[in-house]
Amino acid sequence: MVAFWTLFKKEVKRFLKVMMQTIVTPFMSSFLYLLVFGVSLGAKMNDVYAVSYLAFLIPGLMMMGLMNNAFQNSSSSIAVMKFSGDLEDIRVTPLSSHHILMAMGMGSVIRGLAVAVVTYIVGVIFYFVQFNEFLGISHPFVLAYFVLVGGFIFGLLGICAGFWAKSVEHVAAFTNFILLPLLYLGGVFVSIETLPNWAKTLSAYNPVLYLINGMRYGVLGIADVGLMHSIVVSAIGLVVLYGLAFVALKKANFSRW
Repeated sequence: MVAFWTLFKKEVKRFLKVMMQTIVTPFMSSFLYLLVFGVSLGAKMNDVYAVSYLAFLIPGLMMMGLMNNAFQNSSSSIAVMKFSGDLEDIRVTPLSSHHILMAMGMGSVIRGLAVAVVTYIVGVIFYFVQFNEFLGISHPFVLAYFVLVGGFIFGLLGICAGFWAKSVEHVAAFTNFILLPLLYLGGVFVSIETLPNWAKTLSAYNPVLYLINGMRYGVLGIADVGLMHSIVVSAIGLVVLYGLAFVALKKANFSRW
């Protein structure tokens, strides 16, 4: 457990040392998204499920920031250790593969949680300024579940991408061509009920949709899909990604790029 907590603290301290990149940059991104989409365009859009578009947007941005930063935390950690040769040191530590996955996954959850909290605070400020009301949390336990599961899933996905990538460019390509499309088409900015039937059917196969709607239900109490459906799909996703990350770690090439 000493080695486990050491690796976990290393993961947390690593992203805390670059606060400008890991916290301040997501803060600015959230600020701009909320200003442009939530306030400027939101004033011209109809309410969604009897809530303002700004309120609808905030949970989506929270989950988008959480998942993106959880992925970036673990994938960049693996990339740095590959480049420096530190991955070879993991072989001689008293850590099982499960300990490594749990420690790195928890580090990813902490970074994602920090970004989600920052996004929520910015969103609450915008909401209060525009409507003179405080945007509370409808179901805190549901919210905690999807923060934990969503952060772990994308932390494990980052571990898979980090081990499978042959270069830093491969990690960037994974982010740009797989991760971002899943996020943007997962209901962050619009309800899938507004999409045409073919797009709605296609979106049902996007696993990110269920994480985003689970977060939205936790904050607002509304969602495009049923809560139990989101819980089941996210739980299955966690098991699948844990298995893939375990295989990637076992078959990892510990040599430098």
